[in-house]
Amino acid sequence: MELTESQVMAIKRKRGELDLSITALANTTKVSKRTLIAIFKHEHRNVTKTTFKKLNDWLIDEYERTAQHETII
Repeated sequence: MELTESQVMAIKRKRGELDLSITALANTTKVSKRTLIAIFKHEHRNVTKTTFKKLNDWLIDEYERTAQHETII
């Protein structure tokens, strides 16, 4: 499965908002640092279904968490 530029930008944006290092993101998503670095450097966007799901699930969870936090405030 191929990650789109929009998906990668969303992951980068959320990573920046949360001030996560590549290592922290790798630990959180269970995607290897090597894979994340390749994705961010645009060297590798064709990923396994498992990696695709892990990254999308993390992104969705984080946006839901942000939305819930904003409605509480």
